[in-house]
Amino acid sequence: MQIAKDAVVEFHYTVFEGDTQLESSKDGSPLAYLHGHEGMLPGLENALDGKAADEKFSVELEAKDAYGPRHDNAVQRIPLKHLQGAKVWKPGMSAVVHTDQGQRQVTIIKVGRFNADCDLNHPFAGKDLTFDIEVVSVREATSEELSHGHVHGAGGCGH
Repeated sequence: MQIAKDAVVEFHYTVFEGDTQLESSKDGSPLAYLHGHEGMLPGLENALDGKAADEKFSVELEAKDAYGPRHDNAVQRIPLKHLQGAKVWKPGMSAVVHTDQGQRQVTIIKVGRFNADCDLNHPFAGKDLTFDIEVVSVREATSEELSHGHVHGAGGCGH
């Protein structure tokens, strides 16, 4: 089966900025998403379109097609109780915050007694990136996945 709208795709990735590896899924589970439902970086989703299981390829994405440009004014003060990922926070650490649009990764800039100033840019924003991709599997989405707009794991989605 080829990757097309409404397919569930699982793939491993390694992302580079130049020769520097930034992140990889190779030591864990593959990433799964519902193709054609805006759940993937636009440039990466376009590159995956038409591929099949067991295909390996690389794609170079400009910042605009990956995580977008950096916004210098994207700083917000967030109460420490809303930051997830550690008990003690220090500048440079990454945290997860739940927002109305879902989970968001932020970078701690400055920590106070009750709040932290956080950079809301994705850590890879403003960077041209290269993705090495290995498609693990492609299958048709279930009707429930399509109605929910996302992939469900082995035990369902919990809602």
